[in-house]
Amino acid sequence: MTALSTTRRSTRQRDVISRVLEVAEGPLSVTDILARTQAELPGVGLATVYRTVKLLCDQETVHPVTLDGETLYEASGRGHHHHFSCTACGRVFTLHACPVSIPAGSVYPGGFVVEAHEVTLYGRCPDCAGTVPQEPGHRL
Repeated sequence: MTALSTTRRSTRQRDVISRVLEVAEGPLSVTDILARTQAELPGVGLATVYRTVKLLCDQETVHPVTLDGETLYEASGRGHHHHFSCTACGRVFTLHACPVSIPAGSVYPGGFVVEAHEVTLYGRCPDCAGTVPQEPGHRL
């Protein structure tokens, strides 16, 4: 077996890690991926998760997302989306609706030409929002 075919060989660990990322509500840290993978495969170690995430990134089925200086990972192919970071529990969620409309090719004063945009909203997720009284009229 060649090195190339070895790296493309499917393994149970790789399948579980891929599924963890596919069903996640948003991007995950490597430690989150490890914890969720170990729920199904207790013997999986951190090095296996790092190697698998790198391989999945190389195959472009997963891509990194940097939020607040931390690298998280999510499944590719989800189309245009943004993220919501909960300031109470720390979870990050995928938002499928775009909160801004900035078409590619837009030119901002000073000659800045927009090619793409990323937006991260911060606040409390639905689970955490119930723990703090909400003021009326502050819903989007």
